[in-house]
Amino acid sequence: MKQVISTGHAPKAIGPYSQAVVYQGLAYLSGQIALDPATNQVVEGGISAQTQRVLENIQAVLEACGASLESVLKTTVFLKDMGDFAAMNETYARYFANNPPARSTVQAAKLPRDVAVEIDVIAAVTEPRP
Repeated sequence: MKQVISTGHAPKAIGPYSQAVVYQGLAYLSGQIALDPATNQVVEGGISAQTQRVLENIQAVLEACGASLESVLKTTVFLKDMGDFAAMNETYARYFANNPPARSTVQAAKLPRDVAVEIDVIAAVTEPRP
């Protein structure tokens, strides 16, 4: 049976979707954008600041799932501009310093709220929720 996951430590869903779904030991996270969960506003700053906020949001949802950044198996990074790849990658590397997950990176024509980056992940659940 799938478990729908929601946490107040990450931005609320802005559409008809869940922050995450856990099924058979895997956590499937919806794409996260650079929204501050306290204000629901896009964070100020460029691609590095937005990538940091996205990964902090992901970390919060993973914790609510019983997973962690270390248990992430696959990420997909959507960039508004592939010219931001190096700066995004530098910030991303700080969060996945050891044994990084598999990753795809694509340039998207338009992202929600006109952000510079969106990331979704699939992770193994290491501490199942009751």
